[in-house]
Amino acid sequence: MQHMFSNRDLRKLLIPLAIDQLLNTMMGTVGTLVVSNLGSAAISAVSLVDSINILIVQAFYALAAGGTVICSHYLGCSDREHAKKAAKQLIFITFVLSVIIAALCIVCNHALLHLIFGEVEQQVMVYARQYFLISAISYPFIALYDDGASVLRAQENSRLPMQISLYSNLINIALNFLFVWGMHLGVMGSALATLSARIFSTVFVLVCLRSPKLAISLEHYLDIRPDWGQIKKILYLGIPSGIENSMFQFGKLALQSTVSLMGTAAIAAQGMANTMENLNGILAIGIGIGSMTVVGECLGAGRKDEAVYYIRKLSWIAEIVLAVSCLVLFILVHPITNFGGMEPESAEMCIFMVTWISIIKPIVWTLSFIPAYGLRAAGDVKFTMLVSAASMWLCRVSLAIFLARVMGFGPIAVWIGMFADWTVRAVIFFLRFHRRKWLNHRVI
Repeated sequence: MQHMFSNRDLRKLLIPLAIDQLLNTMMGTVGTLVVSNLGSAAISAVSLVDSINILIVQAFYALAAGGTVICSHYLGCSDREHAKKAAKQLIFITFVLSVIIAALCIVCNHALLHLIFGEVEQQVMVYARQYFLISAISYPFIALYDDGASVLRAQENSRLPMQISLYSNLINIALNFLFVWGMHLGVMGSALATLSARIFSTVFVLVCLRSPKLAISLEHYLDIRPDWGQIKKILYLGIPSGIENSMFQFGKLALQSTVSLMGTAAIAAQGMANTMENLNGILAIGIGIGSMTVVGECLGAGRKDEAVYYIRKLSWIAEIVLAVSCLVLFILVHPITNFGGMEPESAEMCIFMVTWISIIKPIVWTLSFIPAYGLRAAGDVKFTMLVSAASMWLCRVSLAIFLARVMGFGPIAVWIGMFADWTVRAVIFFLRFHRRKWLNHRVI
């Protein structure tokens, strides 16, 4: 039997997608590195706010992923008209939700920061308020870009989002240097640079989606009206994934509150370790995201055996990519902490944590994440949500807080909890995948 996707097709989809994910992560990393030269208070503030930003962004991304699954299923059975309708409804609902969330974060800026992080140093809070305000303004642009990029990926076009990410990153880097080091705008300058890059990428992707050459071509955005039937399908897939992603970030916030009690040096070390852990896994995550398009089209065409085959194949590819990424970041951890101007105590803690991440992550991470992307593409979203949330709260949060606050382990307690979480998820998702119950769901 001829496979739906040749090796060349997979390379065309996955390589740009993995690079795109890396570039998206670099958007925040550049700001972190530039701001780190302003001192521990500045990098601590950015780290604290970024934990909120990731929570919001992951929720938007989950909705966009829900739209991707629906569009890929429609394209798998050659129904372009319904795929186009689904894409329009995705843009409508995520834009409305993102504007509401942005408004709430702007109005409740200080109250939210105080509620989540409690009493932190005064200068850290000042910087955090500035950074959070500008970040909140960017939320609708992030949501719309995710929608546009997801619609393109559902059409197996991951090259264009990668190019847009490359341009926006160049803008972000240039403006960070200009605003922070040239105009001395500090933390607010870094936030403004990122906002400008987000606006650029959003406008670019929405203009590109108007092309009549695309399988899903979108025009007349202002004429889009709600279709609650399509919105219900998007939310059915997107909300469980959004809850799952949000639970992860709530867990991180709970841990961040614990780390914030350990002092500025620990906050800075944990923030940099988080950044590097995101970097060493981002290429593999790109492969997982690509698997949603591949599996979605296979299932839309009624080829269940193909879906199983590609989940296995892409898991092996992701494992190889992850192992190489961890090795590279382990080699670079010393230069990065030096370039970031981290204080010796923070740098030492960061290097210690990154070392353990580089050892454990290649062993258990792949099975805890990559098969789950395939399950979501099949519509098995409630199971993945429940498993991920339960494992996260029991292992990542409860165990980590116990080790940190009761046993006095310090910031490494966060990662011990993370390793336990990955291991539990890997076992459960491996068994779920092999029992094939996930193939019985119906998306469209």
